[in-house]
Amino acid sequence: MAQVRKTTHSRNSSPRKTAKANTRRTGTAHKSTKRAARRWSQRVTEESDALDLKQGVFKLTSAKRIAASLKRSAEHSSRRKTGAYRSALSMLTFYINRAGKTLPKTRRTRLERAKVELKRAFGRE
Repeated sequence: MAQVRKTTHSRNSSPRKTAKANTRRTGTAHKSTKRAARRWSQRVTEESDALDLKQGVFKLTSAKRIAASLKRSAEHSSRRKTGAYRSALSMLTFYINRAGKTLPKTRRTRLERAKVELKRAFGRE
């Protein structure tokens, strides 16, 4: 029997993997990547030019209190670039989006109600 010679690649094809194959992960991300992402969103929340937030504002137990605190922070902030309502709403939305699936349902509904209360507080119903 004749032996068949196996080749790893032909001369015409590139021995390199495609960009898509290189970026694919095996299902787990590096811990340092997760930590860096968490730090990034925390830094945005704390140091953003949107507004100066009171610490723990998103953990308050009442949607009205969250909205009132965001409104107060937005109106008194000297670092925001847009209107007070837009800055407050964008920071609230940012927090909800960054928390993602890890945000408990009760807190998510409270924060969604805070959006409505924020709209009321600014007279935008």
